[in-house]
Amino acid sequence: MKNEELHLSRPQTPLQYLRLFFTGFAMGAADIVPGVSGGTMAFILGVYETLIDAIKSFNLQALRLALRFKWGQLLDQVAFRFLVALGLGLLSAIILLSSFLSATLDDAVGRVLLFAFFFGLVLASILTIGIKARWSGSAAAAFVVGAGVAFVIVNIVPAEADHSAPILFLSGMVAITAMILPGISGAFMLLILGQYDYVLTAVSNRDLPPIIIVGLGAAVGIIAFSRVLSYLLKHYYDLTVALLVGFMAGSLWKIYPWKECLQSDFDRHGEYRCLLERNIAPDTGSDAFLLALILLAAGFLLVNLLDHLQSRSNPVFRHILR
Repeated sequence: MKNEELHLSRPQTPLQYLRLFFTGFAMGAADIVPGVSGGTMAFILGVYETLIDAIKSFNLQALRLALRFKWGQLLDQVAFRFLVALGLGLLSAIILLSSFLSATLDDAVGRVLLFAFFFGLVLASILTIGIKARWSGSAAAAFVVGAGVAFVIVNIVPAEADHSAPILFLSGMVAITAMILPGISGAFMLLILGQYDYVLTAVSNRDLPPIIIVGLGAAVGIIAFSRVLSYLLKHYYDLTVALLVGFMAGSLWKIYPWKECLQSDFDRHGEYRCLLERNIAPDTGSDAFLLALILLAAGFLLVNLLDHLQSRSNPVFRHILR
């Protein structure tokens, strides 16, 4: 683990706590939007491997410490301060932005502008993360596989489903697994499983039972899957990064801003919902097109700037900011 990541896993200063809070806030904001991944934000903002290791620290040793009431050792074992700072930011974004982003997604122009910004973010993250891997034939194959899997997932037509406790629990497991994979959106997985509207409404209305059930499923899913990811990153770093970058590349199809709806229905509230859409050419003469391009460029430059401030070797900024 790099020195900076080690410091973040054991934050001490207010600035470190603030950085983790806003990183969590960015992750939460991204995960609300179907098609955008909170894992991408974690990767962009330099806490991905730290997050995976922190989640993985919830193991049998941690359970033994809890049963022996050794709280000090337990909190140090599970990187408690890191997870709390990140988690508070993530929950704050979900609570504060769920209604706003839901309304934005319902507005045609707002949806284009929102997805243009996220498109720029993800496009830049493919560049900034991709250059960190050593590319080979096997890495290129992993990239193609990741892109293909993500493309198939984001083109699945969402299903209608019941909202029983077991289904909500399993949906939480699947969504959280997607959340920590850059490029695959936890929110979109909920949409595919027919749970997105139901869960977003529960969050907006502070309806606790379904939120708790989904949360429990998410807790089980993230603890289990983090071990798989941690192993792959430690033993097959370049292949794993190539696969994750492929996931992000495949997801670009879903978050392309300009779309036309081909198949729709009405949700349980009687509100219109698009199930199947296709990408179309934008109306280049509209004011919204120019603003969308500005937001796309802003997202692209923002990620590259953040990467340069951390690495000092970003290909876009290294000759500008020395």
